[in-house]
Amino acid sequence: MLIYPEFDPVAFAVGPLQVRWYGLMYLLGFAAAWFLGVRRTHQSWAPVTANQFADLLFYAAVGVILGGRLGYSLFYQWDYYSQRPLEILMIWRGGMSFHGGLVGVLAACWIFGRRVGRGFFEITDFVAPLVPIGLALGRIGNFINGELWGRTSDVPWAMVFPHAGPFPRHPSQLYESALEGVALFVVLWLFSARPRPTMAVSGLFLLGYGLARGSVEFFREP
Repeated sequence: MLIYPEFDPVAFAVGPLQVRWYGLMYLLGFAAAWFLGVRRTHQSWAPVTANQFADLLFYAAVGVILGGRLGYSLFYQWDYYSQRPLEILMIWRGGMSFHGGLVGVLAACWIFGRRVGRGFFEITDFVAPLVPIGLALGRIGNFINGELWGRTSDVPWAMVFPHAGPFPRHPSQLYESALEGVALFVVLWLFSARPRPTMAVSGLFLLGYGLARGSVEFFREP
């Protein structure tokens, strides 16, 4: 059994302003997407220019935050947030859903595509390989927050998480970070290095994420 490193969820503070690791993971995810996306705009087949991509990233960031937070609030904690609606805005406390964020990003891609005269799947094929690094960092944020832990286990790397009882559990956040984050990124980045049929990259993302997430669900506490 490993000892869970009890992180301070606050990375640093400037006076009354607290900057939390969870928020920093999202910031790093957007920074990685910007860096990688600008590189992809240099490809002759890229559907957007570097300047257009900056706008697309802004749309996507809004979609991730609004969609992820609203999805979590509506599907997982509606009884709580319906009584405290202002706390929905407190994203630094954690609580984002992937499926809500996905809907938000898809809406952003559709709106942006109409604005620049590009097809929806042209945009999603471009964006898909940029997403897994953000997913990996987001799961690390979950691990630092000590949330979304796994099922009880006696594997040597199991951990006792705060607020999860006295028994060791799978660090399923790290499993997801590795599979739906790092591994999926490598597969998509290599696959999309040359032109592919429309929807192929988007389809591979959905297939890869589904396999990774479905596999980890066997080890994650519902």
